Amino acid sequence: MSNQPPDQHSVRRIVLPSGRKIDVIRFTDDVDEELSGLDVCPECECQLVQPTSWAQAGPSQWHLALYCPNCQWTGGGNFDQGRVERFEDTLENGVQDILRDLKQLTYANMTAEIERFVEALRSDLILPEDF
Repeated sequence: MSNQPPDQHSVRRIVLPSGRKIDVIRFTDDVDEELSGLDVCPECECQLVQPTSWAQAGPSQWHLALYCPNCQWTGGGNFDQGRVERFEDTLENGVQDILRDLKQLTYANMTAEIERFVEALRSDLILPEDF
């Protein structure tokens, strides 16, 4: 039996422009700061840190300017190629998560809109003048 703690998760409620509310659940393992990556804010531990600028600082070093949208922290420094690549992978995974969620939300919104339209047709609430 493992002595490691169970996976931790955070829940963030997002209100969409339509008024619909969704809960985003993110599961994380408890790992040390070096392995956790550059996406974790050192001030508030939010996992949404993003690069604002970057430049190569040597053959295997990158200079990154970082920003946390949760607490407005800014920082940065020089980081080795491997750590930057892990950060890039994390950012790419985040983009894929957003695209997947967008697809699901679009489907749910379109389904609801079609259901409302069908109900309006059934109730004779749509007239030729509506077009």
